[in-house]
Amino acid sequence: MSTTDVAPAVRALSRALLPEAEQLAVAMAARIRAEVAFYADETLVSAEALDASCCDNVRYVLGNLADQPVVQNEVPRATGNLRAESGVPYDSVLQAYRIGGRYIWELLVDRADDDARDTLLRAAADIWTVTDELSAQVTDAYRATLADRVRRDGQVRAALLSTLFDSPATDVDQLRQSASSLRLPQQGDLVVVSAECPAPGTEALAAIEETLRRGDVTTAWRLDIDHHDGIVVIRPRYRIDALLGDLTTAAAGRVGVSPVFGRIDEAHRALRQARLACAAGSPGQVDVCRYEDRPSATLLAAEPDLAQDVMRRTLGQILDLPPADRDTLLGTARIWFEAAGSTGEAATRLHLHRNSVRYRLRRLEELSGLDLGAPIDLAALHLALEAARIFELGQPDS
Repeated sequence: MSTTDVAPAVRALSRALLPEAEQLAVAMAARIRAEVAFYADETLVSAEALDASCCDNVRYVLGNLADQPVVQNEVPRATGNLRAESGVPYDSVLQAYRIGGRYIWELLVDRADDDARDTLLRAAADIWTVTDELSAQVTDAYRATLADRVRRDGQVRAALLSTLFDSPATDVDQLRQSASSLRLPQQGDLVVVSAECPAPGTEALAAIEETLRRGDVTTAWRLDIDHHDGIVVIRPRYRIDALLGDLTTAAAGRVGVSPVFGRIDEAHRALRQARLACAAGSPGQVDVCRYEDRPSATLLAAEPDLAQDVMRRTLGQILDLPPADRDTLLGTARIWFEAAGSTGEAATRLHLHRNSVRYRLRRLEELSGLDLGAPIDLAALHLALEAARIFELGQPDS
């Protein structure tokens, strides 16, 4: 707001009070310490520091009301930065500024003569606008600093996790130091989670760290271009099934989970297992896959060129069909496998007559040259179907 809008009586009163800024600030600080428990402790903000900050605030408000600004905007912003860096809770900062604003208002009312008091009451909005501007500058600086601190902390965590994830366990002391900094145990039941990012650098598991923290689950996470990776401590009160449930709720796509391992120096191998399990999931779907649950798919994911070759050699002409026909045959075969080779069960799942299922399977045999009664051919078809699923071909249809 423009100081030209301030009533002359308010401007004159503010000018008269400015020379007392230091004494007034001490009284303001005493009130804040009396009403805000955090400041009474003086652990993070000393009495001297609070007095100095209050003096700046008194001079800022009265100076602007007097049309004699003596404190630049950088000063309250510096206070906001300092409070965030010191770890002062935001609600305590905000409460202190509200108390300070009320103190200045009461001071002005108390010091005004009868004529000026009426004017002061009419000018209340103008006075509170100045105090609100002060609070807004402190708040903006606090939030900006806090965001920067979170980014820095995230970068540190990512660097520490990279020590555990990205190189074999050659420097045991360094691994132990990184694990200790991340508050991860040296030994215990651990798993690595790796989730495919929906977009470069975008979290794949929404708020997973906060969700698990609320459940008192020890974790450490990092986010890179393609994957959202983490180490999770499994405990008797939080078993693997509970983790899989939380991952499914948070996931945006494919997620891989390593086998449980016992030493932190095994995290490098576990990350590779989790990444392979992730790649073995179904693209475009929320699919939480444990490494040990889909051995064939995980093997194919480890060798994508081999998987392509297996798929092409086994399915042959089927892959050259129009997409709708191709996916109908592959989807039917996949449901038939899930039904343990029962034509009737597959027909029920597909909402078809069993003769329609038999027809599709015969056509698949004709085009591929496979014999679905031969165990070797069944094994080859299973591998080819898993490869096709990984490459997003042949989703089940009806």
